[in-house]
Amino acid sequence: MTTLYPLRFAPLFRRYLWGGRRLETVLGKTLPPGEDYAESWEIVDRDGDQSRVVAGTLAGATLGELIERFPQELLGSSYMAAHEARGGSARPRFPLLLKFLDAQRDLSVQVHPDDVRAARLDPPDLGKTEAWVILQANPGACLYAGLKRGFDRAALEREVRRGTTPLCLQRFEPKAGDCFFIPAGTVHALGAGLLVAEIQQSSDTTYRLFDWNRVGADGRPRPLHLEAAMDAIDYTAPPLAACRPKPLGEGAERLVDCDQFVLERWPVNGKVAWGGDGRCRIVTVVDGAIAVAGDPDSRPLGRGESMLLPANQRVTADGMAVSLIAYVP
Repeated sequence: MTTLYPLRFAPLFRRYLWGGRRLETVLGKTLPPGEDYAESWEIVDRDGDQSRVVAGTLAGATLGELIERFPQELLGSSYMAAHEARGGSARPRFPLLLKFLDAQRDLSVQVHPDDVRAARLDPPDLGKTEAWVILQANPGACLYAGLKRGFDRAALEREVRRGTTPLCLQRFEPKAGDCFFIPAGTVHALGAGLLVAEIQQSSDTTYRLFDWNRVGADGRPRPLHLEAAMDAIDYTAPPLAACRPKPLGEGAERLVDCDQFVLERWPVNGKVAWGGDGRCRIVTVVDGAIAVAGDPDSRPLGRGESMLLPANQRVTADGMAVSLIAYVP
């Protein structure tokens, strides 16, 4: 009888004009030739994008296939109960997506819809609430997140028409270790020089508001989605700021606690145990390395690597590392 165990997956790479090679030089991933590797999708369950197991008896299986075979063991009884309460007839989908982003150029200014708006799309999607943890920031690197006070829809539309959209946005110069929570409906953009770990709802719906007046690989401006973006923005949201971590004890801290996910940062100095409470967890090592009990791969989980811990297991990790832990509340 096949049983679950701590799961490693092969990353899925995305190439965009703003990417580089730090996924390899900093995070240790093996990249093909090219200078535009922008994202590494570590754990994902979407129709066209599936994480695939790389070690153990389940090697080759996709995350979607595992959820179909082991829904309760993998996702947990409370998540399955909530899925059924929502009237879910099809198999549940893994609700989170973990990725790394290497921003060598400014990303477009964009916004994502919330669950209500995304559900009206054809086909329907989830909204996209996300959080960024800054892994590396070049001197002067910045990000944009949230509207400045006093900018309503009319004022934003005026600056968009003028090509001066950044005048409306809060600008931050983050340092490594900072975390920013970006609720759906928040205008945002990562700036050049940032390497980021991102946890988000499993959605890929993006409305581009401004693209720095540049052109794509075909020599043409990339399309904007002005009306949809304007409609999706939450103009009532308070000013955004870097997250204030909440201490959890033993050096661990909670970075984000929202209705879509919880994100924590755990230092590992010896042994630590995670899980056993009916919630599956994503573990991402951002510094150092850990050996995880039950992992069929003989290598420690190192910087830039991630693992999915099934909901029905309590797992012990041993090593010297800093890890991000994400789970559905």
